[in-house]
Amino acid sequence: MSDDHDAAGAMSFIFEAGTLKRAARTGWWIAGIKDPESIAEHSFRTAIIGMILAAMEGADPARVSMMCLLHDTQETRITDIPHIAKRYLTAAANTDITADQVADCPPAAVDVITGAVTEYEAGETLEAVVARDADKLECLVQAVEYRHQGTDTVQRWIDSSRAALKTASAHRLADAALSGQPLAWLNTFRTTA
Repeated sequence: MSDDHDAAGAMSFIFEAGTLKRAARTGWWIAGIKDPESIAEHSFRTAIIGMILAAMEGADPARVSMMCLLHDTQETRITDIPHIAKRYLTAAANTDITADQVADCPPAAVDVITGAVTEYEAGETLEAVVARDADKLECLVQAVEYRHQGTDTVQRWIDSSRAALKTASAHRLADAALSGQPLAWLNTFRTTA
């Protein structure tokens, strides 16, 4: 395989992943959110949360962040299937979708990406557990933000996300999210006149 072919294959995956910036998270439509976050926005903050959780739990922050960034890339091909729809639909395994997505990438990139997705899907390593907690915690945090914006139909997302958390650090961050104010960080910039 030529270097040009490898580069074209890698760029194909990069372009495909970019469509997640335009793909809305469908579960929030059910809650009545008219302009929900995109899958890419969710993945970005999941990676930030994952990095912080990894540091708190003694896991590898870079590995966790990578898994968080890749955990929903398959949704370019199968969309963001809402939880309720999963009762009625059977989708291909995320590992199979990822293998198709990166088939034309350079072999080293294939190994890195498929390895991270496989590890995340298996959920057995500390890093995978932390990455999965980051995913659930990001959903909880987003629901808290929507609630602060006046949407009162998000409690089931808060409850199910919290119930899925495994690590002590994720539970502590969930408590802080539930008792906190999303815009409290702005108080840092108060000036006294």
